[in-house]
Amino acid sequence: MDKSNLKAHLESLKKSGKNIHDYMNDLYQEGLQALLETELDEHLGYSKNEANSSENARNGSSQKTVKSKLGEYTLSIPRDRSGSFEPKIVPKHKRVIDQIEDHVITLYSKGMSVRDVQDAIQDLYGVDIDKSTISRFTDQLLPRIEKWRNRPLDEFYFVLWMDGIHIKVKENHRLVNKCVYIIMGLNSQGRKEVLGLWIGKEECASFWREVLNDIKARGVKDILLTVTDNLKGFTEAIRAAFTKASTQICVVHMIRQSYKYIARKNKKEFIEDLKMMYKAPNKEMAEEYLVNLEEKWLQRYPSAVKPWRSNWELWTCFFDFTPEIRRIVYTTNTIENLNKNIRKYTRNKTQFPDDKSAIKSIYLACIKVSKSWSKPIPAWGVILNDFHIAFPERCGHIKIN
Repeated sequence: MDKSNLKAHLESLKKSGKNIHDYMNDLYQEGLQALLETELDEHLGYSKNEANSSENARNGSSQKTVKSKLGEYTLSIPRDRSGSFEPKIVPKHKRVIDQIEDHVITLYSKGMSVRDVQDAIQDLYGVDIDKSTISRFTDQLLPRIEKWRNRPLDEFYFVLWMDGIHIKVKENHRLVNKCVYIIMGLNSQGRKEVLGLWIGKEECASFWREVLNDIKARGVKDILLTVTDNLKGFTEAIRAAFTKASTQICVVHMIRQSYKYIARKNKKEFIEDLKMMYKAPNKEMAEEYLVNLEEKWLQRYPSAVKPWRSNWELWTCFFDFTPEIRRIVYTTNTIENLNKNIRKYTRNKTQFPDDKSAIKSIYLACIKVSKSWSKPIPAWGVILNDFHIAFPERCGHIKIN
């Protein structure tokens, strides 16, 4: 449908008094009918008004009623004399179709902007759809998302990685900064799992406390380890919700924070000294390297050095475990990789019209990424055995399936 025809349709819409939903139904039916005729043209090798020498030709049509999420339609299914034509847009014996809606949701899930989705649907179906219609199609996801966000969780997780994605959302005609709170868990089968998504204002420990209480209400009773950034009050929020959980703050975040305070000429040397400390074989050796770091750099760069001493118990938790466990808990890289993929799928959406739109996009990205998590993490057998040794009473009952 070209723009002139679309304008004519809009004029007839105004005169008829139809609402936009009825109008979209008419467009959808018209688009389906046009696609059926085009399919037959391609099958026969010539269009309806062209002369031909083919033995096969059009042979009238039959009526067929089909159902879509938009409604019910009666279509004229074209036939050919040989009976060899089998339409793909409305397959034989199929009476339920969801082509446009499914395409909209699929394109939206791939991170396409609303404008790009509109263009793609125009190319595929010759139909112009507006932003509100795309929103209505993708709103079909909302019941599924709510069910997923409120689903019961396992009672036990080995590790929880927690982090937030910062986004811009329109509120009262202005853009505001918000945070999507994400928790990823390592479950009893050794697989990664996104436990949920929550949206709030700027990241803060008090909201994280609400998030943790939510997963408790959904069934989580015990967590061995949590891995987070060094947000003020975060550790206290975790300990209030899960008193037995060991807390590890991300070493990479600590390094980045220190790095900002170091003069360029000293950066390489300072990082090498830090590396000696956090890559030490045990906590005792790490403390010796910290003393050396303090003697060498504290007076010159106090803001870069002091956090390593003041947060000593929080960032050295990983030294209590074997190298296999250390690799997965000393940093939030596991969840940051998820966040990186989420941003890849949402990069065309620099801002969201509302919270609902943000959750839809990020949920679809999470589902997309998590499809690759069908197997346990690498070296799961070794890691599980190490957890058994470290926490025999809390996870000794879990076996490899």
